[in-house]
Amino acid sequence: MAEQRVHHRTTTVRGHRIAYREAGPADAPVILLLHGFPTSSHMFRDLIPLLADRYRLVAPDHLGFGRSAAPSAREVAYSFAELAGITAEFTERLGLHRFAVYVQDYGAPIGLRLALAHPDRITAIVTQNGNAYLEGLGTDAWEPVLALIADRNPRTEEPVRAIRSLDGIRWQYETGVPAEYRSLLSPDAWHHDAALMAREGQDLVQLDLIADYGTNFALYPAFQEFFRTRQVPLLAVWGRYDEIFVPAGAEAFRRDLPDAEIHLLPTGHFALETHAPEIAALIDDFLTRSVST
Repeated sequence: MAEQRVHHRTTTVRGHRIAYREAGPADAPVILLLHGFPTSSHMFRDLIPLLADRYRLVAPDHLGFGRSAAPSAREVAYSFAELAGITAEFTERLGLHRFAVYVQDYGAPIGLRLALAHPDRITAIVTQNGNAYLEGLGTDAWEPVLALIADRNPRTEEPVRAIRSLDGIRWQYETGVPAEYRSLLSPDAWHHDAALMAREGQDLVQLDLIADYGTNFALYPAFQEFFRTRQVPLLAVWGRYDEIFVPAGAEAFRRDLPDAEIHLLPTGHFALETHAPEIAALIDDFLTRSVST
């Protein structure tokens, strides 16, 4: 169908070019797809066509990522508050007034900040290894990041710089993926991400964002209060073997959302790389039951 074709568009927000993928009927229920580190809307390349016959899917590249503008850290004070503000203005520019949000990794604090600012816009949350609880933090993966957040200096920056290297990015894709699913991983994905992460200026951009991640921890109580008071429908489709955001982070949603639907899939951090069809089916079933159109 024509609606299933994916369009690659751009718009301008706060003077910056924001690239995004879009598919589906203009009058269909909207899903806003928010990617994580170190990728872009590219991570949704397999999911979007699977849902575009029934939903309007919009997947922006955050500022500094993908095909969006990537001004230097001297030009822009990169923070999660800034990325969330840009995302809110992006939705307004596109006329997205009510939508479900799919969040992964960095997309989670960005999407949840958007929910705090505009709670009536959010019809449902799909979280795929997108964390909102301290128990979701994998101990070994987060040790160097927490050290940087606590005290940013050349010594604590050095191990974090490796996260955006080709080897560091490949580790995020491969770790926790069982042998029977390894052949489903496309090396194009980590080479794509690594090429963009290698652009001039990305080193400081990413260090600034990682150092700012502690501001998300400070908002976890507010995110959790949002869950309790709004009782927003939530689906967690989580890579069971993710070492960055571990399954305890998925299970924790039921503390504040007793009706949350939790599915632990036999894969790692980038679950869409191996389980896009399964995730698409879960999303369609969940939204059909949970969100009135």
